[in-house]
Amino acid sequence: MLAALALVTAVCTTASTSASAAVSASYTGNATYFDALGSPYGGCGVPQANLDSQNFVALNVFNTPGSSSYNTRPVPAQDAAKMGAFANGLNCGRWVQVTIGDYCTGINDGDINQPFCRNGSWTQDKYNGATLNMLVADSCADPNGWCRNDPNHLDLAKDSLNRFAKDGTPVGDMYPNHWGNRHITWSYVPAPGYTGDISIGFMANAKPYWPAIAITHLANGIHGVEYFDGSAWQPAQRQTDMGQAFVIAPTATNGTSYRIRVRDADDALVQGGRTYSFTMPSSCSNGCSSPFTGVSYTTDGGTGGTTAGTTSGTTAGTTSGGTGGDTTPPTAPGQPSVTGTTSTTVSLTWGAATDNVGVTGYNVYRDGLLVASPVGTSYTDTGLTPSTAYSYSIKARDAAGNLSAASGTVTATTSATSGGGGQNSGCAASWHLDSQWNAGFGATVTVSNTGTAATRSWKVTWTWPGGQTATDHWNADLTQTGTGVTATSLGYNGSLAPKGTTTFGFNATGTAPTTAPALSCTAT
Repeated sequence: MLAALALVTAVCTTASTSASAAVSASYTGNATYFDALGSPYGGCGVPQANLDSQNFVALNVFNTPGSSSYNTRPVPAQDAAKMGAFANGLNCGRWVQVTIGDYCTGINDGDINQPFCRNGSWTQDKYNGATLNMLVADSCADPNGWCRNDPNHLDLAKDSLNRFAKDGTPVGDMYPNHWGNRHITWSYVPAPGYTGDISIGFMANAKPYWPAIAITHLANGIHGVEYFDGSAWQPAQRQTDMGQAFVIAPTATNGTSYRIRVRDADDALVQGGRTYSFTMPSSCSNGCSSPFTGVSYTTDGGTGGTTAGTTSGTTAGTTSGGTGGDTTPPTAPGQPSVTGTTSTTVSLTWGAATDNVGVTGYNVYRDGLLVASPVGTSYTDTGLTPSTAYSYSIKARDAAGNLSAASGTVTATTSATSGGGGQNSGCAASWHLDSQWNAGFGATVTVSNTGTAATRSWKVTWTWPGGQTATDHWNADLTQTGTGVTATSLGYNGSLAPKGTTTFGFNATGTAPTTAPALSCTAT
């Protein structure tokens, strides 16, 4: 997602960064700069024009010292050691306070096989100690030493370099003549001077059967979105590793009205459990044409009761109701146990929690990430990888939105593949042109399992008839060489039951083909 990378930065790493890093933790590393977010989205799924601040940073996707060959996104649980501070998008929307350190008098070319600041030394000057609060909005996955060798590296927006302030005054002239490939020290901080509420917008090509949204104006980042399907709260699927983008579902089948709630970087419901209700604009019935189509919403519950909200994050109206002030969480659920496994599923059960206002459901976490919110005390996790170990824990929810402490953890290992793939697997792919404009178009591809056994993964290929070029994409790993395009499944959508389907989409430059290209689909 990075638009440009300049020769900048430093060395020295002190500690790796996790998605739940404490505000007080401090990290020392390298600082490079880049020109702008990619278009239409940065690595977190938000257009640059819709960011809360134009002072923004990118975090490392990978931690693979000495190697740039690993490029799997999102990083699967079994490769957790290769995950950088971006943490599959879990640190998107958070704020960091960055402090300028020493500059390098030697060579800093980002060679992945060479040390930083070789043939030179680190030197202090008048810019040391200058600080700036910056928003995590992008991801760095480039094949250089900064993005691969240093887990505490930050890529800084170039236009922000001279906004760093010391003694209350912007430095003004650090870039370009005094930049000198700096060290930086940084830590996560609460959103500075936060007021109002979240902003919600539909993403490009969002439509009633693919309601993809992005959430901005966050007080403490975002670790999950849950939607109400008319009967229960369900976890929304994150768009690949774009941490602020999620696909939700309506409150009624085939409807266009939605109700969501949001969890922050501490896994707490934002605004004390407030829920947000909104409707897809009629202009999006055939696909939203803008990268971010903001919507107004009404809210209910939480710390502010019922209000009317806008996409700027402000609220209007008077409060009415609320949760009654209950802040006591449920007891922790009982120790989970594994009741069964297959090559792609794990079945769990656990002891019930108790609460003074009643337990309304449970959150199931796989390897620390929320994957489901069932009402009862059992759950079957699907779409897993064969012969892989997964760790699970459970938290209870009450009617006020309070979340309990986590249960103990249990580890389950899926069995080796049996029956899936091979000659009993098959797939077909069909194309749907969603929208087109002067310079390009958007399309959705539906992949169907036509075999009699579950698939483990799938691949769709086609050849463009003209000068088209695929640009941004979602729900698949998509590459183009010449006129040939290859889209492969991701970790969460490669497993399809017989007659099962999934979709992926993309935007492209050029004129949309008058005849759909022939799609070739293979499954394993």
